[in-house]
Amino acid sequence: MLYQNKPAAFTYYSFLFLTFLVLSSCKNSKSETPKTPEISEIKTPEGMIWVKSKTFLQGAKETDKFAMPREKPAHLVTVDGFYIDATEVTNKQYTAFVNATKYVTIAERKIDWEEMKTQLPANTPKPNDSILQPGSLIFNKNINAIADMNNYGQWWTWKIGANWKHPEGPNSGLEGKENYPVVHIALEDALAYCKWANRRLPTESEWESAAQGTNSNTIFTWGNDASILNANANTWQGVFPTRNDSKDGFEFISPVKSYPANSIGLYDMTGNVWEITADLFNVNYYNEIDISKPIVNPKGANKSYSPNNPYQLEHIMKGGSFLCHASYCASFRISAKMGVAIDSGSDHMGFRTVATTEMVSSK
Repeated sequence: MLYQNKPAAFTYYSFLFLTFLVLSSCKNSKSETPKTPEISEIKTPEGMIWVKSKTFLQGAKETDKFAMPREKPAHLVTVDGFYIDATEVTNKQYTAFVNATKYVTIAERKIDWEEMKTQLPANTPKPNDSILQPGSLIFNKNINAIADMNNYGQWWTWKIGANWKHPEGPNSGLEGKENYPVVHIALEDALAYCKWANRRLPTESEWESAAQGTNSNTIFTWGNDASILNANANTWQGVFPTRNDSKDGFEFISPVKSYPANSIGLYDMTGNVWEITADLFNVNYYNEIDISKPIVNPKGANKSYSPNNPYQLEHIMKGGSFLCHASYCASFRISAKMGVAIDSGSDHMGFRTVATTEMVSSK
């Protein structure tokens, strides 16, 4: 049985709420004429790849046995050309941003209970100050048995002191991990980096266009052959979440470029860490749009909607992570997506950025 309808990570607020229970016993797609960027005189930004304008099939492919209802129906999309980071943003890159701006991420900030309770059910009790401390979610690497696969709280741990500089908790650091993806990054943290770097987050359609590479209708970033997953992506092998056989070479997160690039030179579009996008997560979005003709440069749903997290505003994250396994989320497919709350970070979510020719030429 698949449990793909469960989020891959959930917010601090959601985690606290679950704890309290125990302790207290379409933006609409816009049709417009595609632009044809002139790139012959524009130098490709360092570390980025040009994705040509094309029409492709977005969403679940006909032969994809893991496809979820939120990925259907598949529909043709036309996306203008753009630049995208060849890799997920690394610790080295994020360090340069923080050193230049003195930015403080959400996971490092003092928690505001007045703000938090607006996102929780009415009358949720305030936790003890010893619990209400800055931190983030990390995967529980020491779990030995699971009583209920529906209870994803069993393999997630709220770790006080975990943040992008201390990815496994206050006693961890970034030494030797400069080329690993930065993690514990929430939407606001990614947007702040984008502003500094003169970039933006990709739309879901842009992300899928880039993941397809030179293809236009494949399930995976390398094609349709599921048997070569381990050679092409950092995912979970064995029994999730208690045993990872590491057949792909890494038990958990890996440095960027540890696996082959796709057909246009993009690394880790599948696995390693989830990548947050600009679009709102709405499980009904594909059923609400007009798919009678190709949709040009769609910007996603007008509002967020997820029955699993009704109190949260969520964005789409794409690509899956080192925790993805066929028995649980199977999100190593191009069309796969999950929602992540705007204040949420974890040790298996990062991001990459995009730029248009206008953004590059204006620098």
